[in-house]
Amino acid sequence: MEYVYAALVLHELGVNITATKVKGILEAAGAKIDESRVKALVAALKEVNVEEALKTAVTAAAPVAVAPVAVASEKSAPKEKKKEEPEEEENTDLGLGALFG
Repeated sequence: MEYVYAALVLHELGVNITATKVKGILEAAGAKIDESRVKALVAALKEVNVEEALKTAVTAAAPVAVAPVAVASEKSAPKEKKKEEPEEEENTDLGLGALFG
């Protein structure tokens, strides 16, 4: 995940995403660097419009943000009151011997 974060920092700054720059950010953060992962990320991002990918990700996440509203409205609806039956108390005074059989 830290590799993607490094690429996003570079994108936000308007800097070209290169292996050297990704490694520089990771080194500054104290992360252990896997050369092959850095190269794979940079190669994969050459074919991606990062700005469009971010917009798509935000749009895809929007339904998740709306879902709590429906739950909140259900909670505010009046409910029928039930008679609460007293709970039966368990006998918990069995001592340590009960834990071991």
